[in-house]
Formats: sequence, C-alpha cells, structure tokens
Amino acid sequence: MSPQDSLVFTQPGPQLDVQMLFCVKVIPLQTEEMAMSNCRSATYDQSHSPNRYRCPVNGVEYSRVPMKTILHDVVTPWEREIKEQGYYFCEDQKCDVVYFGQDDTVIERSSLRLPVGVKDNAPDSLVCYCFDVTKSDAIKTPMAREYVTKKTKEKMCSCETRNPSGRCCLKDFPSEEHST
Repeated sequence: MSPQDSLVFTQPGPQLDVQMLFCVKVIPLQTEEMAMSNCRSATYDQSHSPNRYRCPVNGVEYSRVPMKTILHDVVTPWEREIKEQGYYFCEDQKCDVVYFGQDDTVIERSSLRLPVGVKDNAPDSLVCYCFDVTKSDAIKTPMAREYVTKKTKEKMCSCETRNPSGRCCLKDFPSEEHST
C-alpha cells in the first residue's frame, strides 16, 4: 500500500505514553453513474424462450414477459426461487396465476406487490402503473390518456418494470368509446 492510498491515525493506547498506529486503505467511491451502468445490464437472455407459452392452469397461450418485470413485481423476490427460464403473463381475469414459467411454475396474484389491473374490473384498478392512472381516470378524464401518450413518446414511462404485463400501459386503457 502506497502512502497515497492510505491514511494513518494515531490514538493514545491504554497507557498515556504509548501510541497505537492505525493504517486504513482509501478506496475510491463509485460515482452514481458508474453504479448505474452496472444496473442496466440484463442477467438473463430470454431470447431463446418461445414468445408464447400455455398457462399450466387454464391452457391458453400468453406472451413472454421480461424477467426484470417479475423481479420488480413479486413480494420479497430474494426469498423466491425464480429460475432463469422463459416466463409468461396470464391475463385471464378468472385465473389466479399472473406469471408462469416454462417448467410450469406459477406466481399467483397473492405473491405480487400490487393488484393486477387487467385481472380486475374495479374502477379503481390501475391501467397505467407508470403514472397511477385508474380505469375510472382513463374513462372520465381524456387528459389522462393524452398525458400518458405524451410521456410514453418522450420515453418517460417505466412500463417494462411497473406494469405486471411488461408491456406498454396504453394497451390496457379502456377503448375510446368507453371514454365518451
């Protein structure tokens, strides 16, 4: 360790005439930008998984969802075994399964941090997780859709991680005829 890499401290020992010597290595802190660059790298490539797969409970085929979405949506992901495989989003309102893997493992509604809007008909269920827009907001306030559309075009949304389907929230907005 060179003198530039260390700091030396002295402290009186148990007897006043004895000095104790401490040497501490100085480690440069990562900048936030350096830490964030590591954060953006994906750990599992699902491109070899089929784009669609059948739900083991209802037998219907559904689209693949990014692993990132699942990790952000499940409660205490560090306590679950989430295998590196293709995962899919079941949007059937009658099915309790939200995510399922190629090995037929399932993640049910009760394991998620938030209710899944497309599986719920309640007016206060979310259609946009990025900006907390409910079904009722989307129907009663056309400005909500306009706002979300604008922010999506500006790439200010977080659909991939916040929306349980991993897709753009605009797809879940009620159709225009419900708004009038």
